[in-house]
Order: sequence, then structure tokens, then C-alpha cells
Amino acid sequence: MTIHLPPRTAADRATLANWLRAPYNRWSFQHVREIVPTAVIRKGSGPVLELPETSLRLGEREVSFTSHPDDGGASGSEPLARLLGRTYTDGFLVLRRGRRVFEHYDNGMTPASTHLCMSISKSITATAVGRAIAEGALSPADLVADHVPELRGTGFEGATVRHLLDMRTGTGPMTPEQSRTDMEATLWAPMSRPGVRADLTSYFAGLGNIRPHGGPFQYRSVLTCVLAQVAEHATGTRLPELISREVWQRIGAGSDADICVDGHRNGLADVGVSCTLRDLARLGEAMRRGGGVHSAVNSAVNGASDGAGAIPRAWVTDTLVPDADQRAVFAQHGARYLPVPGGYYRNQWWVAESGPQGAIYMALGIHGQLLLVHEPAEVVVAKFSTWPQGWSTLLAQDTVSACVSLAESLA
Repeated sequence: MTIHLPPRTAADRATLANWLRAPYNRWSFQHVREIVPTAVIRKGSGPVLELPETSLRLGEREVSFTSHPDDGGASGSEPLARLLGRTYTDGFLVLRRGRRVFEHYDNGMTPASTHLCMSISKSITATAVGRAIAEGALSPADLVADHVPELRGTGFEGATVRHLLDMRTGTGPMTPEQSRTDMEATLWAPMSRPGVRADLTSYFAGLGNIRPHGGPFQYRSVLTCVLAQVAEHATGTRLPELISREVWQRIGAGSDADICVDGHRNGLADVGVSCTLRDLARLGEAMRRGGGVHSAVNSAVNGASDGAGAIPRAWVTDTLVPDADQRAVFAQHGARYLPVPGGYYRNQWWVAESGPQGAIYMALGIHGQLLLVHEPAEVVVAKFSTWPQGWSTLLAQDTVSACVSLAESLA
């Protein structure tokens, strides 16, 4: 008997050579484990944090957006549904006080689908590090080389865990050749020549400095990978298990997540996590509650009788209280990431506003990934997307400002 399969579309003909590019990423970002090797981030056997539904008809609600004039943008407004369409949205979820008030899927995505988080992975990794800090396994003041002896005498000599968390080491950006080697070493691209090292940690020691540690903010993904290596050495736990134990099992996740791994099974801490949209929102909700989720989930998942938070409250507070110079050092390099002045980067979260009324902060990833926490409005917004290009300052600023506007309209 002949079996006739439906014709394949251009978007699902993803290969290792093209899976990060449009239109192939519209399929591959939901099927990462079919493209590259991954490890499981287990949700454990504890209870799932329920997200009850109180549906609101938000698709036609007008949301305002403001892009920086230097990026060709302008102020305006449009229905939410139009914004979601023009920003290549695969999934969009709004929580208000922990209830699902709007949930939208497109491009074949469903509540059960996992989607590549890209650099939201940095915030997930750093949050696992935050619990390791709370448990005394390491401190922000620790020297990186004291945890990873292989980095003594290298460019990371004198760098602290705090410098990694806030991306303020003196490490220079990767050259184009190093970036290509990184993609091949992490198995995200075909090997272009023999002899390429098959793990992402093997060239950390060769990264040089362009300034002293502790200077300006400069976004470099490799620093999250070094941070993960420090955490693994300090806790004696591989990154997938560390994220599972310290984050995923504690927030009441509903599904296992995945993390990409290299040829030596090192987790890609900076870009490699895939999860469901609802679990991403659960992380945001745990952060919004200052590290606390429903007490029933809290006690059962954490084994705590005192209602201690799924995420340490001290970690959330530390994220939202900048050092004296944090805004100043961010302003020199960070304007393209946030559409508002006065923001900063701390503990691998982007903080747009922090004050007596509460904070507005987020995790961001290329191709349009977003997790936004709006404390004053008691709102969390999670968004998965597949922009055709890796980064668009215009799309990023429109999306962030529109999501802030939507949250404020719900308050």
C-alpha cells in the first residue's frame, strides 16, 4: 500500500544550515529537538500552578506604542490583534493577578507546544543562579576563577560573579571568526572545516579583555555561558538539572522544558531553553509575586512550611535595586534594547522602571521573545515570535511599549 504524505511547505524544510532563518524558523523554533541535541529540564512530580481563565476580548483593544525617533519610529496606536500580526507572533499570553485574561496562538502553536526562548534563557539561567546564591553555594562577590580554576590567568582573572550577572566584565565582543566557531561548537550550524572544537567551554580561556572588569554594560552572550559554568562548579550540578531543581520544579511548571547541548553535553545557558508559553508566564508570575506562588504549590513543591517563595524574595529585590552607577553604565550601550530612559540591566533581567509603585522589567530574546512583568498593574505578558531578522530595534520598542500600554489599560 502506498502512503501519500501531504506536501511539505518551505517553512518545515528546516535543516541545520537554515533553521535560524526565515521562513524556516517559523517551524523550527517549535521543533528544536528535531534539529539539534537537547537535554530535558524536568518539571518534577509536584503540583502545577493553575492559571484560571477569566477571558477578556482584548484583540480589538487599542494599544499605544512609541519607538525612538533615531530608529525610524513614531508614536501611535493600533488594535492588539494587528500588533501581534505585524510582529510575527506565535503565542501571546496575558496574566492579570495570575489569571489568564488573554491567550492567542498562531502558526500551528498550541498550549502544549514548546518554543525556543533564545536569550530569555539568560534570565532563566540567572534565576537558577539566584537560588544557588540564596542557598550559599556562591556569592555575587566571588571571583570567577575561584570556582573555575581553568580560568585563572586568563581574561577572566579578577572578574566576579556580579560582573557576569550584570555583563560588566572587560571581555571583548566575539570576532566574526569566534562567532562562527561558537555556532559550530554549539552544534547550531554545520561544521565548515575539520578540527573545530565541539564544546562551547573550550575557548573561554582564550577570550581577551578590552577594558578593566566592572566598567560599562556591554551585552555578550558568552558571559551567561561562563556564569553557568561557575554555577555548575559551585553546586556540583549540571545546568539542566540545576534549572529543573531550582526553577522549573518550584514555579509549578506544567510541562518539561528542553535546553540545547553541545557535543560535550554542556547546556547552552544563553539561548538554548525551549518551553511552553504558559510555563514562561508561570516564571513571570513567580517573579511578580516577589518570588512567591500559591501557598499550596509553595509548600508541596518546596517542602517549605513557612511559605518561602518559589524564587528567593531577596533575589527579586536585588534584581530591582540597582547599584549606584547601574543606570549610567547601561545608558552608554543599552538604549537600543529599551524604549524608555533610565532603564538598566541587572541579574540578566532588563529593568525598564523601578520605584515606590513597583517595577516594570522583562526578559528578552532575539526574533521577538518577551517576558514582561508589570508590578503596578499586576500583569505578566509572555510572547513567542519568529521575526524574520534576529534583532529589530523598531519591532522591539513597539512591542515593549505596546505591552506596557496594554498592562496599564488592565490596571
